[in-house]
Amino acid sequence: MDKYTQGLYPVVSKKTLAKEIYDYTIYCPEIAAEAQCGQFVNIKADGFMLRRPISICGIDKEKGTLRIVFEVRGEGTKALARINEGEMIDIIAPLGGRGFELLGNDKKAVIIGGGIGNPPMVPIAEHYGENAVVISGFRNASAVILQEDFAKTGAEVILCTDDGTAGRKGFVTDALAEVLEKDKPDIIYACGPNVMLRRIVEQADKYGIRCQVSLEERMGCGVGACLVCACRTIRDGKEYYSHVCKDGPVFESKEVIF
Repeated sequence: MDKYTQGLYPVVSKKTLAKEIYDYTIYCPEIAAEAQCGQFVNIKADGFMLRRPISICGIDKEKGTLRIVFEVRGEGTKALARINEGEMIDIIAPLGGRGFELLGNDKKAVIIGGGIGNPPMVPIAEHYGENAVVISGFRNASAVILQEDFAKTGAEVILCTDDGTAGRKGFVTDALAEVLEKDKPDIIYACGPNVMLRRIVEQADKYGIRCQVSLEERMGCGVGACLVCACRTIRDGKEYYSHVCKDGPVFESKEVIF
């Protein structure tokens, strides 16, 4: 586990991106200095014993800030959404023993996010710029977020919605199939629901493309002590349980048993 810090830090910016989806920038220089793409923060919600894990959406080492984007999904995240600009937030970060591995920015990457799996993909798009294709999937137009952020990087951006109310109708895997038929990237990155990841990994395997996936599991402690976030993985032909918070959250796709 890399170095992580627990402390109270000020929220320097709060925005609403869509219904029940919030965007915070937190001033935490010592954490920003250590943070990597694909890691997460664990936030204390008032009145709740367990912290809430939220993926990192942006790292500005010069300004000493982290950006997080999260969706209200229950009482805990509802409590987080009540924190306002100028108030302090209690976080442990950066967590995650393994984030995304970034290749040289001259390499070609396909970056795929499903729903709230999109925020951690922003820093990857910033790294690859015009050498990236970003495919974002959402339920409908009202859930769409971060499209301007992706476009700003210079990447080709493909938006998919399940019902066709924004972008193209269909799944991210349909768009991925078209992209891979035209051009083979050096690597695919993906974050989202397991059913989406499984289909993406099948396509990556078909074309022999390296693929890294960020898994979403329920977490308790975030540091590998409580063992709640176990997932089945395989290495050297042997099956064993890894822990998403400590061994991941990013895994090589060949290691994961979906």
